[in-house]
This record gives sequence, structure tokens and C-alpha cells, in this order.
Amino acid sequence: MTLQSRAISRRQLLQIGGIGALGLGLPQLLRAETPAAKKSCIFIVQYGGASHIDSLDPKPGAPEDIRGPYRPIATRVPGIRIGELLPRLGRMADRFCLVRSMSHGNGGHDGGMHVCMTGHSDPKESTPYFGSVLAKLRPSTTNVPSYVWVQNLAGDVQPRYLSGGFLGAAYSPLRIGTDLDTPASPEFRFTAFNPAADVSDTRLAERENLLASLDRDGGAMRRFQEKAVTLVTGPEARRAFDLDREPPALRDRYGRGPLGQNLLLARRLIEAGVRLVSVTAWTGLPPGEKFRNVQTWDMHGEGASLGSIFGTGHFGLGWALPRLDEAVSALFEDLDLRGLLETTLVVVVGEFGRSPKISHAGRDHWPACYSALLAGAGIRGGMVYGASDKTGAYVADNPVSPENFGATLFHALGVPPETRLAKDGFTQPASTGEPIAALFA
Repeated sequence: MTLQSRAISRRQLLQIGGIGALGLGLPQLLRAETPAAKKSCIFIVQYGGASHIDSLDPKPGAPEDIRGPYRPIATRVPGIRIGELLPRLGRMADRFCLVRSMSHGNGGHDGGMHVCMTGHSDPKESTPYFGSVLAKLRPSTTNVPSYVWVQNLAGDVQPRYLSGGFLGAAYSPLRIGTDLDTPASPEFRFTAFNPAADVSDTRLAERENLLASLDRDGGAMRRFQEKAVTLVTGPEARRAFDLDREPPALRDRYGRGPLGQNLLLARRLIEAGVRLVSVTAWTGLPPGEKFRNVQTWDMHGEGASLGSIFGTGHFGLGWALPRLDEAVSALFEDLDLRGLLETTLVVVVGEFGRSPKISHAGRDHWPACYSALLAGAGIRGGMVYGASDKTGAYVADNPVSPENFGATLFHALGVPPETRLAKDGFTQPASTGEPIAALFA
């Protein structure tokens, strides 16, 4: 049965109010699939800015107050060493690429996140995030949103991550989970597709009349409405968000904390046809610790005063890195077994790195040099691109700007970076950078 022939009820037709908030616009819903459009992305955001020196770019030869207490370990790939708290990822280093020469100039959480998620060194307030751009240029062609954000950002980061920037609300993400209300919680319930409880019959009738009055274009609007109704009332999208359908053993493998369950949900969403899923890498709370915020990787100041950056508390690498290791390694295994790693780009990065010098306040914000991890969608595994200096303070070889990083992501996803976003067809390219050719097999 086709969408055009499917009968829809009066109530179904009226339940599509607010469908733009799901990241679905008329062009997205009606555009035909192309081979390049089959690529997707899971973008794991190390919110707060992770220490590259203690994880992906260890400096064992540096002085003690720089190198920290963790030893580097060998990986599956000869010559590549990472921090000892990432052993599972070390055993699959042949599947990912380490970029050790990321750099920009914005050391604030708010500004740094805007740089990180747009691929622009000096983005405007209205510059859209990667997910919004992908939703515009490579929208989902199944009955799921194009762009989903799992878990929230908080603290001093502005809510621009919930907008579509200058592209408009139709390209904003559907957000799932806030603070302690995550898919890892037994009480969590997905309600984004539920109709509003306070819509009266009178208002329903008014909406029906309005929709009927708008359907003057020979049926295109009605076809859009039918597909929107399928999203809201059909089973496909709801099933994609239901983690209870996963085997308990697989849920255990990912880790039962927020990051593990959020990444398992991301895999389900990608499998269902979502184009980009951003996952805030909140690693949850150690036993007995009270919730403060989801900025797991902001390991200085208040966080450091409540427990060492090298401890096992909420803001300690001894807690956060093992959770990351468990969850991301499970994601790689799962995607690979399902044949999805070839078409799914996985990105792990924060808004900046952490200072080489260790002080009583941990490691401070450091955008001058930091690391990212990339895998899938044609990215060469088993390699390191770029290098930092002997203390991890500055880029020593092959610097990667936000623009070139963004262009590389778009290239991996089948989007020519020069593709224009503005209606005039000449201004606002998806990226002003150049893809890093060495990263591709």
C-alpha cells in the first residue's frame, strides 16, 4: 500500500502539528534517495573538553606535571599508543583514525562548542550545526527524523544546538533525554511523538479546517501530510526509540550507564534511517555521587575541587575514560557486525582539549591543540594524522582547522563541501574548508 493510497483518519491528520520540530520539512520528506544520501553519522560530543594528553595523545617523555599518572599502552596497530584507560579501543585501533592536530582559538565552552559543531572558526550566531546541514542536504527518506540529539547540553552553552540556525526550525534536532532523564533510566519513556494532551475537539476541528484550506497545490501538501502522519502514528519510528527490543546482553556490553545506552539508541536510529545523531558523552554518576551537570569532561575548577581529575568521581578520568572505552568499542563492534560501519561515520571529539600543565584545578581549557577520533564511512583505520609537540601544547605537524575538519566530515558523508545552502544558490557553502584526503582509504 502506498502513502498516497493510505487512508488517514481525522484525528491522525490533526496530530501532525509541530512536525517541523522533528527536523522534517516538505523538501526532506519528498526528496528521492540517492547513493550518496545513504551515509549517516554518529557524532559523540565530549562535552566539557576532554584531555587529549591522558587519552588519545599521551606524552610519556614529558615532565610529571604534564604527562600525568597514566601510562601509554600499545594498540593493535604497531607504533600507535594511547592512554592505558582505553584498552578496548586499543585492541581495535585498526578501525579508526586519530587526528592529533586539531586547533582553533576559542577557549569558552559556548564558543568552542559552536566552533566544534559548525566547522567554522568564527561562526555567526545563526550558523547551523552539522546535523542541520545534513538534514537539509541529505534528509532521511524513511519515516524517522533526519537529525536527533541524544542527551542535553547544559551549563553555559547556549541552546542554539536545538535550532536549525539560518536553515530554520524544520532542520532542528529532535532531542531525547535531559539530565537524569535518559534512556539508561528504567523510568525513561519516549513521548516525543505523543499528541498534546490539552488539544480539545474544537481545536482539532480548527486544525482540520486549516489543513484543508492549505491543500490547494494539486495534492503535494496532502502527500506531505500523509507522510507526516505516518511518522507520528506509525510503528517504525517508535520502534527505533525502544531499547527494550535489544537483547540484555548487548545492553550490558554497551554499559548500562547513560553513554552506553545513548550510543545503543544512536545505532538503532541510524539503522532506522536517521542521518545524524549527536550524542552528548555524559558518562553518568559514580555510585553514591549526587548529580551536578552533564559536563563530564570539564575537569578543572569545581569538578577538580570535588575530586581529582585523575580520580574516579564524576569529573575524574578514572571514571569517565573507562565508560567511554566500553561504550565506543561496543558501538564499533555492533556497527561492524551489522554492516553499518562502512556507511556510518563515527566522530568522537570535544569543543577543545586540556592544558598540558596540571594544576590544583586539574587541566584547563586548551583549544590550541587537541585530538579527535574518526571511524567508518571510508575513513582509513589504523592511522594517526597530524602531531602535537612534545608536551601536547601546540600543533607540530599537519594542523587541522575547524573548516578542514568540517569539510572532511561532509566529504565522508557524500556532501560536496562547496554545496550551497542559501536560496540564491551562490552563497553560504556547507563548508569553506578542504577535505583531508589522507584520511580516506
